[in-house]
Amino acid sequence: MKIAKIIGLISGLIIFSLVTGLLIEKEVGKINWKNDVAIVIPTGVVNNKETVEVIRVIDGDTIEIAGGQKVRYIGVDTPETVDPKRPVGCFGKKASAKNKELVEGKTVELEKDVSNTDKYGRLLRYVWVGDRMINEELITEGYAKLDTVPPDVKYSQLLIKAEKEARISDIGLWSKCP
Repeated sequence: MKIAKIIGLISGLIIFSLVTGLLIEKEVGKINWKNDVAIVIPTGVVNNKETVEVIRVIDGDTIEIAGGQKVRYIGVDTPETVDPKRPVGCFGKKASAKNKELVEGKTVELEKDVSNTDKYGRLLRYVWVGDRMINEELITEGYAKLDTVPPDVKYSQLLIKAEKEARISDIGLWSKCP
């Protein structure tokens, strides 16, 4: 009698697992099985990165993606070019042009840190093209300054190092701007 109850319980758990797995697959993505364990992989999100298309570059540190959502790069600040209340900053147009060269019209991956959006409703993300983090590249090449704002500090040490190297190399805005 005990064996029948145990078999019934195990059978019920197996059926529950299968049904739940199918529901999960329908709702969030596909299921991969590894060593008899279901691993759910959300559709469009891999390794905490979401794949999107860049529709346009707004300035050196902000883009617009398909669907109209604006994305502000985490840890980066480029000179101003679009704020009507402020003059165009030194090296701002070059930073915007570099950002266009790197991402406009391309498929990129967005990686979230802690915060989802800033006070203007823009997504806060690290932006990747292949294995290149655009946030870091803009700083490394002297198009942007470091602007780390907690709690979004996942790559802060990498970005600090990038800015230090750009300053030492006296490139980009570090050589052109007061």
